[in-house]
This record gives sequence, structure tokens and C-alpha cells, in this order.
Amino acid sequence: MHATAHDPRLARRAVVAATCGNALEFYDFVTYAYFAIQIGHTFFPSSSAYLSLLGSLATFGAGFGARPLGAWVIGGYADRHGRKKGMFLSLLLMGVGIVLLACTPGYATIGIAAPILAIVARLAQGFALGGEVGAATTYMLESVPPERRGWASSWQNSSQMIAFTAGALVAFVLSLWLSDDQLGRYGWRVALLLGTSILPFALIVRRSLPDHPVHHDAPMTEAESLSATPGGFARIVILGMLIIGAGTTTTYIFLYMGTYAQANLHLPVWVGMAGDLSNNAAGMITAIIGGWLSDKVGRRPAMIWPQLAFVLMIMPMFAWFFATPTVAAFLTLNIVLSGLGTMPFSAAFTAVSESLPRHMRARAFALVYTIPVTTMGGTTQFNLAWLLHRTGNAAVLEWYMMGIACMGLAAMLFLPESAPMSIRRKIATTPLTAG
Repeated sequence: MHATAHDPRLARRAVVAATCGNALEFYDFVTYAYFAIQIGHTFFPSSSAYLSLLGSLATFGAGFGARPLGAWVIGGYADRHGRKKGMFLSLLLMGVGIVLLACTPGYATIGIAAPILAIVARLAQGFALGGEVGAATTYMLESVPPERRGWASSWQNSSQMIAFTAGALVAFVLSLWLSDDQLGRYGWRVALLLGTSILPFALIVRRSLPDHPVHHDAPMTEAESLSATPGGFARIVILGMLIIGAGTTTTYIFLYMGTYAQANLHLPVWVGMAGDLSNNAAGMITAIIGGWLSDKVGRRPAMIWPQLAFVLMIMPMFAWFFATPTVAAFLTLNIVLSGLGTMPFSAAFTAVSESLPRHMRARAFALVYTIPVTTMGGTTQFNLAWLLHRTGNAAVLEWYMMGIACMGLAAMLFLPESAPMSIRRKIATTPLTAG
């Protein structure tokens, strides 16, 4: 890495550029989830609200199907030609997908062409987002000293939560301001197009960044040596996929909470939107805390202990909510569980990405990220909708969350420590004090 890579000013600019672009892409990608019911009525009208919702969620999932392809193509492009170029390309493609989806007329206007165009738009968004994750994460990681990687990488996680929070806030305000009919006719389109307002700024900032040449002959770092052998590389990839699979499934369970509140708990629309807003805001904060903590105590402790706390709190929190199903209890449930459930994954992103060889890091991390996101995260909301409808039991959601959280915890226990030796040495030499 060239000398300027660790310039503090560059580090701040890298975080801003990656965060604003990443946040935009996730904002419009998940705003779809907040308005799944309304979008379903627009593109998949049916006499059955359940079938209309499934059609909408299937289209939402289609966007995930293009992510691994985007990871391979744009991630490889970023490894060969520079992270900056990969970040710029993914952002441009996302803008096209956003505008196409927001401006496509409904089924009542253009018939079968409406759902087809909606699917094409989602595929474009998924392709762009698949490449964005690898290029943006590696750019941030490589722009800071090793002892600041947890903090820098936490903005990948936090930028998603910023996007989710902004989307939830827009959805919440629109749900209060517009009638249900207005939300279905044009409210969701307004929410999508609001995200494009930051697109020019994000493109300008990204163009202004210096690019980092990838030095294929540079000595491996300690973390990269963990994956130097085929067995070591496979271990990082498999455990990374399991951990990220747990994280993305948990995320999309929380993104489903607004729909869950409306469809299964029969709460007003604004309560569901408020739940989405509260759980995303909590995750936005704890994501940064988790990354900062991993720079202080190491990646493994910053992953394992918060994840264990999350596992232990799921059942008691849901039991309390079902016994006291008030708005305050619903918001508290979202804040506590999302805060705990988000914290471990800043450390996880750092641990996995810094353990991958730099000459293939953008593509490899993008694939490690997007494959479980596609196979697990992309099917989460569809699976939940089907299970909740099939069983008629609202508690299905907590059992789904518990199983996924336990899988993530088990994988974290086997992931090797990748924090720089300076952090481990500091931990080892810190004296214990009597309490």
C-alpha cells in the first residue's frame, strides 16, 4: 500500500465517500421492503392480500439473485482496476435501477409489463449492490492503519443502518401524512425518489477520491496469512458465510417488523413504521460501538459476547411483549434486540475482510457477503410470510430469529482472531484489577 493510504484526511474522505454511496444504495434497496404491501398492490393486484404480498416479496427477493453476479463482476473489476472505479460503477447502476422502479406504471396501467419492469429494476439494483459491498468495504479497510480497521469497517455496517433508519423515517412520516390509498398510489414512489437526491453528491465525492493500486507482490499481513493455505482460505470463507448469513437474516427479520406488525399483530401502519425506525436507529449506534470495540479488545470478543447476549435476550423479550402487547413494548423489543443483534457484525466484517488476500479481496469479500445474503437474507421475508400464514402463530418469528442467532454464534466461536498483534499484545499485557 502506498504511503498516502494511511493519511488521516484520506481515511475520513474514504469513510464519507463509501458511507454516503453505500447508504444510498441500501436506502432504496430496503425502502421496497417497508412498502412491500403497497408495492404488491401496484404490481401484483389480487383478490387475496396474502398472494399480492407474496408476489411483492418474491420480487424483493429477485434483487438478491443478482447480487452474487454483481459481486463477481464488479468485485473483480475493483480488484483489477481499483476500488474507486468499482465503487463509482456500482453507484451509477444503482441510480438507474432506482429511477426505473420508481417511474414504472402499475399493472392497472400497462398490464404484465409492470411486474416485468419492476423485476428488471430490482435485478439492476441487486447487481449494483452486490459489487458495492466488496469495493466500498475494501476501500475503507485499506485507507486506515490496521489498528483502526474495526472502526472504518463499522461504517459499512452502520451505513446500512443509517439507510434503514432514513428509509424507516421517510416511511413513518409518509404513513402519518398520507392515507392508505395515497401510500399505495404514489407514496412509495416518493420514498424511493427521495433517495436519489444524494446521488449527485455521492458520485462527485467518489470521483474525487484517490485510487489505491493493488500491490500483488506486497508481503502478506498477519491476518492475510490465515487464509494463505487452501484449508485456511476455505475456513475463512465458510465461517464468514455462516456469520454473515446469520447477520443478514437477522437484519431482514427486523426489516420485516413493520409488515409483521400490520399483517400479523394487526397494529396500525404508523406503529409498524415506528418499530422499523427504532430498531434501525439502535443498530446504527451499536454498529459503530461494535467496530470501535473490536479495535480495543480484538475481533472475537467483540463478536462473541454481544451475540451471546442477543441469543439470551430473544425469548424473554418476545415473551414480555406478547404478555404486554403495547406500542411501548413493541418499540422496546425492537430497540433492545436490534441493538444487540447488530453490534457483533462490525467486528465480523473486519475479521473476514482483513483475512482475505488483498489482490482478490474486493471480489472474495463481496462473494462471501452476497452468497449468504442471497440464499438466506433474500428469502427471509418470503419464508416468514409463508410460515406465519401457514401456522397462524405469531411466535414463529422469534423461533426463526433464535435458530439463526445460534448458528451465527457457533460460527463466531470457530473464526480465528485476525486483529493486529499490537491489539493482542495490549490485551495480554493489561493488568487485571480487583473489583
